[in-house]
Amino acid sequence: MADDHIRYDILAQEALRGVMRKVLAEVARTGLPGNHHFFITFLTGAPGVRISSRLRERYPDQMTIVIQFQYWDLKVTDAGFEVGLSFSDVPEKLEIPFSAVRGFYDPSVNFELEFDVKTENVEDEAAAPAPEPIAVVPEKKAETKKKAAEAEKKPAVAETGGKGADVVSLDAFRKK
Repeated sequence: MADDHIRYDILAQEALRGVMRKVLAEVARTGLPGNHHFFITFLTGAPGVRISSRLRERYPDQMTIVIQFQYWDLKVTDAGFEVGLSFSDVPEKLEIPFSAVRGFYDPSVNFELEFDVKTENVEDEAAAPAPEPIAVVPEKKAETKKKAAEAEKKPAVAETGGKGADVVSLDAFRKK
């Protein structure tokens, strides 16, 4: 195989992160349209991630948040986003660079983006395989069902109201 001096893999990752950036920026300006909402998974130890020590202890590797009903102060920059969410009735501000995001999923339209994230622990980047962007579109339902089920097992979901949030399997609403 020929060497890829252009690095299409990196260009594709950047373009897909641009999709996520544009969607979040629009939501920050106008709010969530229709039934759209997002599951966003990110590495908590990635450079630039700012979360409370309480959340970092509970989620030392990665965390999935949901942007749906109760969030505030969503701000989007070229490098990342920040958002306010409540965890067990404790308000938290999270700052997440786009480079730390592993997954972006909008279950209302079954749209998913998955990213490879570089960590500080990579000793020899030249020996590491090139990241491969993966865009999962509605045709890959089995894969997205699995990811949604995994996210439901251990999501760091902001609670609604003063009560604990009920986690309901998306499969309960799908035709079989």
